[in-house]
Amino acid sequence: MNLVRWNPWNEMASIRDRFNRLFDDGMLPVGRGEESLRLSAWNPSVDIYENDDHIVIKAEVPGVKKDDIQVDLKGRVLTLKGERKSENEVKEDRFYRREMSYGRFERAFTLPGEVDPEHIKADFKDGVLKVEVPKPEEHKPRQITVH
Repeated sequence: MNLVRWNPWNEMASIRDRFNRLFDDGMLPVGRGEESLRLSAWNPSVDIYENDDHIVIKAEVPGVKKDDIQVDLKGRVLTLKGERKSENEVKEDRFYRREMSYGRFERAFTLPGEVDPEHIKADFKDGVLKVEVPKPEEHKPRQITVH
């Protein structure tokens, strides 16, 4: 049998990860064990990136219907709202494990400048919401000629 040296930092990383999950999930319901942690409110994961002309926000919203998604712009704040509804086909006492999260979500993002809401495009396909926001003129890259 080999001796393995104990490293306390490995356990600290595990504790840090648990605390991060606790705070990422928001307010937790009263319950037992790790399963109760999963029943809390959820927020879709997002990727935000830019290309030459747009800021693109992609949000994973599996199980959400297109009609249950709302995209709002107020000033410089773009807000994604929606709800993933629970299908009550199975009675609660028949579950062995319940890890999927349901309920309302809301994510807000501050844009770098004022944008024209008429030019924002939102597409929904295969559980992914893609919002393309045109960059304000002052934030678009400009070519400067060297003389």
